[in-house]
Amino acid sequence: MTATKRTIEVDEATASVLESRAAERGMSVSDLLAEMTVFEGPRSDLSSNELAELDRQWEAIKSGERTIPHEEVAQWLQTWGTPAFRLWRDR
Repeated sequence: MTATKRTIEVDEATASVLESRAAERGMSVSDLLAEMTVFEGPRSDLSSNELAELDRQWEAIKSGERTIPHEEVAQWLQTWGTPAFRLWRDR
């Protein structure tokens, strides 16, 4: 099955960057853009307060605040859907 194609206009600088990146990866600009859209995913409508809280948490992590080790989170996730499951705060 052949996909319907459309033409999208971009400025010269953007076109050059897209062509360069596609060439570096050995693919067409169309394939590069298609791959990029896979990572876009659905957008989340976060409030400004929620975004500010995420920024605050990220800054705390960057400044060295303790985080939960991957292994602990992975073990907890494995309990989802089992009788052993507990909320994170109750584990």
